[in-house]
Amino acid sequence: MKVEQISVFLENKPGTLVHATRVMKDADINIRALSLAETTDFGILRLIVNDVEKANKVFKDSGFRVSKTPVVAVEVPDKPGGLNSIMEVVSNEGINVEYLYAFVEKSGQNAIIIFRFDNPEKAIEILLKNKFTVIPGNKLYEF
Repeated sequence: MKVEQISVFLENKPGTLVHATRVMKDADINIRALSLAETTDFGILRLIVNDVEKANKVFKDSGFRVSKTPVVAVEVPDKPGGLNSIMEVVSNEGINVEYLYAFVEKSGQNAIIIFRFDNPEKAIEILLKNKFTVIPGNKLYEF
């Protein structure tokens, strides 16, 4: 039930992000979700894409440092408290969230939250036990 995320390390300078997005466009890879975190010297572009293996290869072939990371995608109602309902459950079980990002499918319906947990297997088990919808990678890549 885990999702593979691509993480691309980018120099923090003009033109680097456009180069990364051009690589995806030229390879006909669709970005489903993304997050960009930066420091003074570099940024980390985290991507959920429709073809993980192809994205990994084209980034490497284009000279980018890239890695794959397992993350967990959870669907929640797009309303106040959606995120908190998940946080209460995982926090009570001692599971730490390293980072997260989200996107909305259709406003007012459902949101998808991408989590990097310190223990993804335990998090998935707890979330399913508590009736949350954990989205497998193959379904998320098709959104």
